[in-house]
Parts: sequence; C-alpha cells; structure tokens
Amino acid sequence: MHPSIPRIAIVGAGPGGLMLARLLHLSGIQAIVFEREESPLVRPQGGTLDLHEDSGLLAVRRAGLEAEFLRIARYEDQGSRLLNKSGRVLFEDADASEGNRPEVDRTALRDMLLASLPPECVQWGCALREVRPQDDGRWNLAFANGEAGPFDLVVGADGAWSRVRPLLSPYKPQYSGLTFIEFGIDDVDRSHPAVAQLVGRGKLDVQGDGKLIIAQRNGNAHIRGYAIFRVPADWAAKRFDFASPAAVRSALLAEFAGYDDAITDLFRASNDQFVARPIYALPVGHCWASRRGLTLLGDAAHVMSPFGGEGVNAALRDAAELAALLAGEGDWAGAVAAYETQMSERVVEAAEGSAEAAAVQLSHIGEALMLELLHQHRAGAA
Repeated sequence: MHPSIPRIAIVGAGPGGLMLARLLHLSGIQAIVFEREESPLVRPQGGTLDLHEDSGLLAVRRAGLEAEFLRIARYEDQGSRLLNKSGRVLFEDADASEGNRPEVDRTALRDMLLASLPPECVQWGCALREVRPQDDGRWNLAFANGEAGPFDLVVGADGAWSRVRPLLSPYKPQYSGLTFIEFGIDDVDRSHPAVAQLVGRGKLDVQGDGKLIIAQRNGNAHIRGYAIFRVPADWAAKRFDFASPAAVRSALLAEFAGYDDAITDLFRASNDQFVARPIYALPVGHCWASRRGLTLLGDAAHVMSPFGGEGVNAALRDAAELAALLAGEGDWAGAVAAYETQMSERVVEAAEGSAEAAAVQLSHIGEALMLELLHQHRAGAA
C-alpha cells in the first residue's frame, strides 16, 4: 500500500461504518469492517428511519446508490398524527408523500450498503475486546477469536457502548430518564385493519397522563411501537415480566388504563416480542483531543435521544465527511483531525435539540412540544 494511504479498520457494520467503507471503496481506499454479529441475518436491525436531505440522502448520493435507495425508500410513509388519550386528533399530516424525508427500514438500508461492498470487506463474528497500541504508532485489534492488524487508522463505528471510545474520551452515555418498551404488530393491514387505519401511512403519537405511545409503519405491513415512560433506569425490569409476553401485554394495558380502547388495541394486536430500551445519550458537545490512528463516528461519537431522528443521519454525514477528507490530498492524520473538529461542531445543534426534546417529554408541556416538533417537521419537508 502506498505510504500516504492508511490501512483502515472500521469497527461496527452499522449504517455509518458501512457507508464509510463504501465511500472509501469508491475512492480506491480499502478498509476492513469488523462486526461482532455472526452474519447479516442474525437479527433485524430495528425499525424504520427517515433520511434527511443534508445528511443521510447526501451520503447516499455521494455513494452512488440513489437508484438502489429508491427501490427500498417509502416516500408514501412520511405522514404524522398526534392524538390525545381519548383519540382526538390534535395534528395530522396524512398525505406527506411529496416530502423530502423518505422512510426506509434499517434492515433494508444495511442490506443495500452490504451489497455495495466487496464480499471480503466485512468480517463477521469479530467481537472486539481490545485495541492495542504498537510501538510504531499503529494499532492491533484483539477479538474473542483472534487478532487483526496492524492498522494505521481505527474508526470506532461501534455504537453507544463503543470499545474504541475509551481510548479517546472518558465520557460514558448517561441515562436520559426515559425508557421505551418496544413492541411489534405483524401483517397489520390484513389482520388488524382498524389498527392499520389508526396508525396511517407514517407515525402516530399519543400523549396523555405523563406517558407516550409512538407507533410507526415499517415495510412489509409491520408496525413497530413504543410505550414510553419517565422512570428510573431499572424500572422496566421490576415492572414487567419479559419472560411472559402475556404478562407484559396486561401490564401495558394497566399502565395505559383510561386511554381509548382503539389506542390500547395497539398492545392487544402486538406480537410476543417485547423489549425494554432505556435511552442513553452522551453530553451535548462531546469531543476529544485528537489521537493519531483513532477516531469515532455515529453513536460512538455522539449518541443522542431518538427525538428528532438525527442519529443515523448524523452517522451517515460523519461517514461522508470523513471519507471525503481521507480521499483528499495531504496527510491522512491531519484529515482525521479536521473531520473531528468539523463533526463535533456540526452535531451540536442536533444533540441540543434531541436533549431538550427528551428533557421535556412526558412533562406538563409534552403535548405542546410534540405539536411544535410536528409543525417544524412539516415545514422542513415542504
């Protein structure tokens, strides 16, 4: 390899890590992605997300994947509805198919990115244990099943609980005070038409009694939902018996007693896959002193609450900016330092917005805030 081109390892095969690998590949820079999961089919990658024009969609265009993205994007599912607990509509944007924030399932997005890479680019079943410095300034990666290296640059794209981050920053994500109980509804259009109509073509929010339900249409007639509570971090484990889906369903119905039956039918229609998801975030403005051969992107660098939908978009923008700087002329280490400065400044606004939204959710102004966010979203999509 030419001495001006670093040997690069990317830890984590999420959207940000895979997008970085794709963009580097287009520039003639080879990188290896190490992923702890045993294969792409081990588990679904989560629900749906919307890509934004100046971040996620920008990265897709730079990656030359517009045609592939259009095949999986759901422009017809950009609608939003806000109800109170009695079912009264407070806000509705039912026909948002002309908006510029198309929905895409996370699994479909990952599959698209994987298909754009050489088969040998991603190494599966590599759970990172340690990043070890070498005497020459390079780095080795130690996994449960062996080692790889040395690498000139290691990019931590390994999520909120990154194994790379501690080498750069002492900060750990902190609990936001919010816990999501995730549930899913299968084959909703055929099996639960009333629920399908309630959710509509996009996202439904229901506020009341200091609690929140979010339900969102995914591809393949699936709805993914969240019952959201402001509670201590260990509350869900004490409140719900996750070994018994029927018990979880009954407990959710009890928690949302007083909500209209048409709304709580979301729980009655759900499948048996309930998961507790406490929400964590890094401090707004999180940054670190540049260290040669190491950097972070996505949630490893700036995990934030999901309110605002900025997380994956920020990760894809990170990948686009880092790849462009590494492909440019000059010192690659200087390119990484420039990326870190630009990235830490760029994500402040999104992190602030997400933190503020999380702080006031389920408060006495939660309903008003949700209305404001929905109006802003509609204005941004116009």
